[in-house]
Amino acid sequence: MDSFAPIGETSRLILRRYREDDLQDLLEYLSDPETVAFEPYEPMDIEAARENLAWRISTDEMTAVELKASGRMIGNVYLGKRDFQSLELGFVFNRAYWGQGLAAEACRAMLDQAFASGVHRVFAECDPQNENSWRLLEALGFCREGHLRQNVYFKTDGQGNPVWKDTYIYGKLRR
Repeated sequence: MDSFAPIGETSRLILRRYREDDLQDLLEYLSDPETVAFEPYEPMDIEAARENLAWRISTDEMTAVELKASGRMIGNVYLGKRDFQSLELGFVFNRAYWGQGLAAEACRAMLDQAFASGVHRVFAECDPQNENSWRLLEALGFCREGHLRQNVYFKTDGQGNPVWKDTYIYGKLRR
């Protein structure tokens, strides 16, 4: 599991490491308020996206998803290494490509590789209000294992008070 570096392709997608020339495609979706509404960060400007891209290039936990037909980088799948032969799954896709099954296709390929490499468990966390994400997780065969109430906050209100959020916890085991 330590050398798990998912790279591959599906019928419509290329799963690869990030490159410097991904900046404009990355900015397109990370600057969109609707796309990042449930992420722990605000929409990014070009400088923030450039810094974020440098991190993505430096890690093997973040995989760029490229559409074969156009060569555009349309999103990412995150598989973060955790204790006990586990990974944490995350994904963000350009809103222009939602509803086409592309996130499911990319995640399914990544999960297949992860489990084939010896990973025991993959888990994901999402906001209960992010129905698109939890429906995708359920379509991928994840089971909802928990509902944590007001366990995190990423933003504060006008007085600096935390805006608490709930979290759904999902898990999938290698079988």
